[in-house]
Amino acid sequence: MAPGNALTPPLMTVCPGNVVRRYGFALPAHAESVCRARQLTRTRLDRWGTRDETLETAILIISELVTNAVVHAPGNHVICELREENGRLRIAVEDQGFGPTGPQLHRVSDDEGGRGLLLVDAMSSCWGTHDTSGYGAGRVVWAELPHEVGQPC
Repeated sequence: MAPGNALTPPLMTVCPGNVVRRYGFALPAHAESVCRARQLTRTRLDRWGTRDETLETAILIISELVTNAVVHAPGNHVICELREENGRLRIAVEDQGFGPTGPQLHRVSDDEGGRGLLLVDAMSSCWGTHDTSGYGAGRVVWAELPHEVGQPC
């Protein structure tokens, strides 16, 4: 069994024909990192042969998740992971700390902020969070999209 991390559980042995693609990157917890996360996501998903609609949705989701991590969690970096397996694309962002309630949907807001997870909820087939239990404070927020498998790299 391959080792896992806070973003993804341990992988089972990969059977022939069961392609799992994973790509991770760490960025400083600064507003400028949101743009870099979009660039890295676009480049990797282009390489994986992701359809344009899925690619654009994934870029929107990574942008919202990284923005939330940078704005709402203490810490000096965020870790992002893209994972493609069994017709699903999972996008996960780990921060270094969280408040007592964790991420929440905000349906009504008087300002421009607070709608990121509402977008993630609308654009993804499912999403959720979990703590980075075992090695420090932090939270992983993830979202999944249906994804047609592209040509292997």
